[in-house]
Amino acid sequence: MNTLRIAAASIILLMIGLELGCDGFFVDPVLTGIAVGPAATIQTADTLQMSALGTYDDGKQKTLKSGVFWSSGSLSVAKVSESGLVTGVGPGQSVITGSAGTVSASATVTVTLGNLTSIKVTSADGFTSIPWGSSEQFVATGTAGGQQFDITDSVTWTTNPRSIQNVSIDSNTGLLTTTSGRTDIVQFDVIATDPPTGISDHMTFTVHP
Repeated sequence: MNTLRIAAASIILLMIGLELGCDGFFVDPVLTGIAVGPAATIQTADTLQMSALGTYDDGKQKTLKSGVFWSSGSLSVAKVSESGLVTGVGPGQSVITGSAGTVSASATVTVTLGNLTSIKVTSADGFTSIPWGSSEQFVATGTAGGQQFDITDSVTWTTNPRSIQNVSIDSNTGLLTTTSGRTDIVQFDVIATDPPTGISDHMTFTVHP
């Protein structure tokens, strides 16, 4: 009888040992990487739910529901909650980062101006004219939802007439440059246009000797 009991106990211990060995002594997998997304475009006041996909040292992946710290690289463009909900604040781009333990990853969220009603074009320093051989930075201010936003880098910049000798404007930044050589006075319009809506405004500007 004692022999049978010893044999049965040995079998049980062997089974427990095999189970522990198969499971690696129940060691939890270690998080080795994280992927954050989506990289998307939203309008001001709109929201976007970010997600984080974790990769573990056993090769498995799973969506991280908790334990992720979220941050926004530009709070004037987008803010993000503790749960990863992004809210568009102003036009531009913001890098949204999710961190879990020692690993982190990022995705870029682009915010465009929603419900734009008007644009105002001005020069950065208030000048209405410059001499040949100098430059001028123009600014576009958009009104949406009763608030004003700097949309200088979001509009398309042109002049009217489009082609002016010794004059050029960067279509993305609104920087107007002129080269010396002319001795006359030239007057033209500097125009900013919002591509999605077609809303635009202009400012009359002069270049002189």
